[in-house]
Amino acid sequence: MKLKMITAALTGIFLTACAQAQAPQTAEPAPAPVAAETAPEISPALWRIADEDTTIWLFGTIHILPTGFEWRNATIDAAIAESDNLVIETVISGEQSDAALLLMRLGISPDLPPIGERVDEDVQAELAAMIERGPFPESFLNGLETWAAALMLVQVTLADLGLDPESGVEEQLELMFELAEKPISGLETPAEQLGFFDTLPEEAQRYFLSSVVGSVEEAREEFAAMLSAWRRGDEAAIAEAFDGELVESDPLREALLTRRNANWAEWIEERLAEPGTVFMAVGAGHLAGQFTVQDFLAEAGIAVERVQ
Repeated sequence: MKLKMITAALTGIFLTACAQAQAPQTAEPAPAPVAAETAPEISPALWRIADEDTTIWLFGTIHILPTGFEWRNATIDAAIAESDNLVIETVISGEQSDAALLLMRLGISPDLPPIGERVDEDVQAELAAMIERGPFPESFLNGLETWAAALMLVQVTLADLGLDPESGVEEQLELMFELAEKPISGLETPAEQLGFFDTLPEEAQRYFLSSVVGSVEEAREEFAAMLSAWRRGDEAAIAEAFDGELVESDPLREALLTRRNANWAEWIEERLAEPGTVFMAVGAGHLAGQFTVQDFLAEAGIAVERVQ
């Protein structure tokens, strides 16, 4: 795999859509899940943005986690407890199957080349192997635009790792705020999020497709490294994992990271005009490396303090 962004730069709507998408065959049983890390250090990066009457906690997440993976500590819990509302990348409302229908509506096109012809020869064998062990037959993937086929294949990786697409930091946060009867809102709509992929040029879509093709062993190793870097709040390691390789595709980086980071920084600037405390949780890849949310805030003259 060329990119380690499956659980960082990708969006929550994609995970839900993949989880709900149906295919005319059944996947093989998944292997044992990735083991939860047992190291005692728990310190995911957390930032604070504040003025005289507003506080915004900025927290980088992993969109999907192994069962039992511990990531909270006293600092995070205190920030959550004092927050009036939760803001995440997107909120899935209504039936979850709507996300899959939206993906299919955007992602199906006629007269596309076979999926195997949309990757370089050196990864065609691995692509065929992924299709073979996944729930989606090649005939189904052939009818999808390249970005949509890539998203479907990410589900194979999640199954390889024994991960539940609906198990992640955001789901846990949403439950906490729901139980506390505090409002939850999204920065983007589901249609906007899938639109980021749908508007990519074909070259970038094919780069993305190639990036999700790989062996089970490779995926397991990369995912374990991501989790370790995120859990200990290692910005340099997170940037190396998520940001460094995205520079190989400017359109992909611009669509999935840079443009969205600029928009979110603008949202924060506007939100500072209202009093209150907000817990804002977005993928960790948006907060490490170059052109981060913090970088755009600094350009606007807004101070950001890392508290953990």
